[in-house]
Amino acid sequence: MPTPRTPQLSVQLYSVRDALKADEDGTLARLAATGLRNVEVFDFVKRPKELADALARHGLGARTGHAGIAAPGQERDALERTFAAARTLGLETVYEPMVPASRWADAEQIARTADLLAEAASVAADHGLRVGYHNHSQEFTPTIDGVSAYEWFAARLDDTVDLELDVYWASAGGNDVVALLERLGTRVTALHIKDGAVIDDPFTSGAPFDHALTRQVPAGQGEIPVDAALAAAPNAAYAIVEFDTYAGDIFEGIAGSVAHLNAKGIA
Repeated sequence: MPTPRTPQLSVQLYSVRDALKADEDGTLARLAATGLRNVEVFDFVKRPKELADALARHGLGARTGHAGIAAPGQERDALERTFAAARTLGLETVYEPMVPASRWADAEQIARTADLLAEAASVAADHGLRVGYHNHSQEFTPTIDGVSAYEWFAARLDDTVDLELDVYWASAGGNDVVALLERLGTRVTALHIKDGAVIDDPFTSGAPFDHALTRQVPAGQGEIPVDAALAAAPNAAYAIVEFDTYAGDIFEGIAGSVAHLNAKGIA
């Protein structure tokens, strides 16, 4: 049994995407004021230096980021640009943020996704980086050989590919998240800490979905066992707060999650 590590606290900047568009510096200042020192970036490839400078102005750093690295037909040059940008920002790991539901429908496509991530990992290694995969819920709806498509996929991943488990969306996929984490073991290197109402997978059907139905709330205030999930992920280096949507002031929501995690010794 590995010795559990205390993950570092972070926030996925997608949570404040609208505020960033309106006032990037003001938004980053408000995040820093909550005590955060790490963020997870998205959509960073086009402006890594500008974003790195903006983060530095507010005492923030980024060690993880989301970028498309597992698209069929993606050229090596695109991967090289992505990982060069990641290095500019000081990232350690780049996670593929989402593979659409249509690609989780059969084993051949799932295996291809695993192969694409292994190929990306090989390119990333030349930049001193790792890669991984971030889930939603559509990965858990189909089954292959009696297990969810996600776990079938995880069992086939190269050792150079990590997992970032979004505990909210894994719950929406019908999982006991704690049991899932115990099965995945040390492969999980980061968690998305997201709380709210337990719902069914909304992505596989392709029907319009209102994210307000998730009723997302600060960590510890919803139906997701976030504390038990943290305890079940001994290799998680980062606990990353994220909101897809929030009915109130998003900065208050983030501050609530930060306070909850701080009380658990996560900072």
